[in-house]
Amino acid sequence: MAARCLGRGVGRLLGGLRGVGARGPGAPSLWSSASATPPGSYQERIALAAREPAAFWGPLARDVLVWDTPYHTVSDCDLRSGKIGWFLGGQLNVSANCLDQHVRKSPESVALIWERDEPGTAVRITYRELLETTCRLANTLKRHGVRRGDRVAIYMPVSPIAVAAMLACARIGAVHTVIFAGFGAGSLAGRINDAKCKVVITFNQGLRGGRVVELKRIVDEAVKLCPSVQHVLVAHRTDNKVPMGKLDIPLEQVMAKEEPVCAPESMGSEDTLFLLYTSGSTGKPKGLVHTQAGYLLYAALTHRLVFDYRPGDIFGCVADIGWITGHSYVVYGPLCNGATSVLFESTPVYPDAGRYWETVQRLKINQFYGAPTAFRLLLKYDESWVKKYDRSSLRTLGSVGEPINHEAWEWLHQVVGDGRCTLVDTWWQTETGGICISPRPSEEGADILPCMAMRPLFGILPVLMDEKGKVLEGGDVSGALCLSQAWPGMARTIYGDHQRFIDAYFKAFPGYYFTGDGAYRTEEGYYQITGRMDDVINISGHRLGTAEIEDAMADHPAVPETAVIGYPHDIKGEAAFAFIVLKDGTGDVDVVVKELQSVVANKIAKYAVPDQVLVVKRLPKTRSGKVMRRLLRKIITGQTQDLGDTTTLEDPSVISEILSAYQEYKNKGGPS
Repeated sequence: MAARCLGRGVGRLLGGLRGVGARGPGAPSLWSSASATPPGSYQERIALAAREPAAFWGPLARDVLVWDTPYHTVSDCDLRSGKIGWFLGGQLNVSANCLDQHVRKSPESVALIWERDEPGTAVRITYRELLETTCRLANTLKRHGVRRGDRVAIYMPVSPIAVAAMLACARIGAVHTVIFAGFGAGSLAGRINDAKCKVVITFNQGLRGGRVVELKRIVDEAVKLCPSVQHVLVAHRTDNKVPMGKLDIPLEQVMAKEEPVCAPESMGSEDTLFLLYTSGSTGKPKGLVHTQAGYLLYAALTHRLVFDYRPGDIFGCVADIGWITGHSYVVYGPLCNGATSVLFESTPVYPDAGRYWETVQRLKINQFYGAPTAFRLLLKYDESWVKKYDRSSLRTLGSVGEPINHEAWEWLHQVVGDGRCTLVDTWWQTETGGICISPRPSEEGADILPCMAMRPLFGILPVLMDEKGKVLEGGDVSGALCLSQAWPGMARTIYGDHQRFIDAYFKAFPGYYFTGDGAYRTEEGYYQITGRMDDVINISGHRLGTAEIEDAMADHPAVPETAVIGYPHDIKGEAAFAFIVLKDGTGDVDVVVKELQSVVANKIAKYAVPDQVLVVKRLPKTRSGKVMRRLLRKIITGQTQDLGDTTTLEDPSVISEILSAYQEYKNKGGPS
């Protein structure tokens, strides 16, 4: 791997290796100052945040964040109009909150551990090194014409230089949009053009799972369609040379000429910090806008409380920085808290199925936060891949991205955590900025129920709605999950289209934020997410979330993964079609299918039993692990000539693989 000399050891961000170093500095207490301590017990704090948001959030913001100018108004929000504002009048700089304050206290404490693709080659970056590199990169951006408010696209895998790029934008008041490094040129160009980015930052190549990813080549193709792009800054992940055109600038070379000091721009609380694009129901991605102070406070608070983060912990979130999980729980939340954050570049199964747990042992990770799809993948392998490694450092395990099924939850709790780790099944969204419902924090020793997000966080007020917009009271009810009160971390708008923001989130249920998810509330008042409302099947008048069927089927010991979709049915209107992946060595498939149908009938109802079950080797997933159910729907409804954008697929060959299995299924008497 290329190592460029950036002075004073900063080149280690890109090249060198170091041994195990010191842990992170002490994080500021979220309840440290007497004036900022909400009074009383957990329940009293929950009540205060619900009853008097200003009295709860105001002191916290003063205590946790470092301000240039104090705010004069805690909040000014109206969910009917999509108007959201927090800590008005206040000014601060996010990068100074994440770096400078910790460098003053403990400059040689480790900010980042870059767990590179090849095991055993971790790179440790101190807070001082990260600040110096951030400043050099910030000065580089300024020299190339980037000013406050300009948009910068970051098309890079998980790496310290990518984190420095995010923080450099924040330092000078530019707006970053991190674009997942698995997107193809078309998707990349669409996002760059929507944001009108002036600069793109990328690598010559990426490495993932032992494979080389031609990032620069993809950028070259994309920027041909992007008239706003003036420069492409190219860092080097490998020593391989790539063609350099008139827009291209070798990043390490120009950074080495810049000073390692850059004064942070003082930003208003509601100035834009970043855009992050997420899929929309219309197919056009939505550029969700997150702002400065409220987002940072919420990311820091939830990181500390949900995961029981303590000073000196090694926090391991294995998400990509191209997603909101990476923004909030790899970068901004941990760094604001002065933590040591792990950057995971590889895959769960490279070079083998023990990669996660070997990393936990070697880095002594205390909190491990990952996706159910990865856990289900690892379920297919023998437990010995977990048990052979020492996981005694683990204290908290977390699940994020989609509802987790019972088998994966039990495996994570019993096999990975040896039954002793707290397991938090977290619910939140790109739009919410941070975790909203989670088993922790809670009262001391409170129960954690499997596969359930359970408890709303401070200031999060869930409401369940029926189809007519009526609030459902009490327990043992299911409905559309809405939130009735604004919170600091939520998105403020869709970039360039506030009306779309209102229509998407505030129109369906006026006065409420509509999450798009369905949920079940137990008699005890706990919440279980049942899946997207647009993944609801109406079978003979019965509305049913596909995630509910998937969860029931995934309990079968031979079935690590399932995906259920609805398809047109002459009699029922709509019926369920299940795609299932079987573990190696599974016996009679017909027996398994009958058992699955019986499980669904018993756990949910007879009407919920899938009419069709197709065994496939794998499901079509994005590189972030999301199952693209849209493609499955196209396959079984005969719309394979119009599959739409498939550039986000981990492996596009999965489509022909499933098509072949489906054709064989039809030939044997399946649906025509």
